[in-house]
Amino acid sequence: MTVSDQISQLTGEWILDPSRSTVSLATKSMGGLARVKGTFGQVTGGGTVSPAGTVTGSLTIATTSIDTKNARRDKHLRSASFFDSDSHPDLTFAAEDVKPSGQDVTVTGMLRIRGRARPLSFTGTAAVHGDGEAWLDAEVPINRADFGMTWNVLGMVSMSSAVTVHAVFARIPAR
Repeated sequence: MTVSDQISQLTGEWILDPSRSTVSLATKSMGGLARVKGTFGQVTGGGTVSPAGTVTGSLTIATTSIDTKNARRDKHLRSASFFDSDSHPDLTFAAEDVKPSGQDVTVTGMLRIRGRARPLSFTGTAAVHGDGEAWLDAEVPINRADFGMTWNVLGMVSMSSAVTVHAVFARIPAR
């Protein structure tokens, strides 16, 4: 069954299962010699599949929930040099369209970080598990300078980051 066939069978409301979903980031520092990885511990979201197969939805990620296993670095990432968590506690992605392509999907929407919204389109893998669960997996390249995160002592940190998403959605029963 193609993703297109599966989407048409998924009409209804969906909610992100935060206990089974992960959003993480990775970037290179120290001139590309070291890789910094972190995971966001607080992710919420949901979506809707219309009877026509149109998919919309959103993910909200608490910037204060970043965990790189280094408290000093995490504090710096929450500071005004990066996420500016005091002024911008969340980053959000609003999906405006999901188009199937074989076993993959192309997701298009708006990413908002630090009050700046930018269009974003990425390819991911979608899977339906039973009647009540849908997964989306993707690796999304982000240029942090697009969102005003330009801190870069001595040019040692890459502006490019990879955000890896494993989103598990559960169907909300019809009322």
